Amino acid sequence: MKIESLTIRAYDEAKDLHALSTIWFEASRLAHAFIGEQRLGEQRILIEEKYLPNAETWVACLEGAPVGFISLLGNFVGGLFVASNRQGHGIGRALIAHALALKGELELEVYTDNTQAVRFYRSLGFAEMSRRAEDDEGQPFENAHMRLTRWQ
Repeated sequence: MKIESLTIRAYDEAKDLHALSTIWFEASRLAHAFIGEQRLGEQRILIEEKYLPNAETWVACLEGAPVGFISLLGNFVGGLFVASNRQGHGIGRALIAHALALKGELELEVYTDNTQAVRFYRSLGFAEMSRRAEDDEGQPFENAHMRLTRWQ
């Protein structure tokens, strides 16, 4: 895969909803297995009906096909997901660079049990600001709040 052929474009619900929902679900099954399949299925409905329609979402494409996306709420990264078979090729980094160029600084929360994501964000220069013991739904899944103010 050549990262030079990667394009990033605005989300188009009619074209992208199913593809991004699938990318989210498959990547979440790997990265967030600790949450459980049933809860991920419930969250997928929220992704499709609430989060994607209400966020500023940018889609990474290779040869016109979506391979990842970043969803922003202001400068907060609501989600960054790359197709499982495309991870480790610079797509997530390109999406973060795109969002940082748009917003100037980025914040996010990441499950600390998702050690691959925590390492990824730290490698880009995100600094941990705080932690909380429960997620947004009050479940006992620790989250780290991180911020990036300049590109590493």
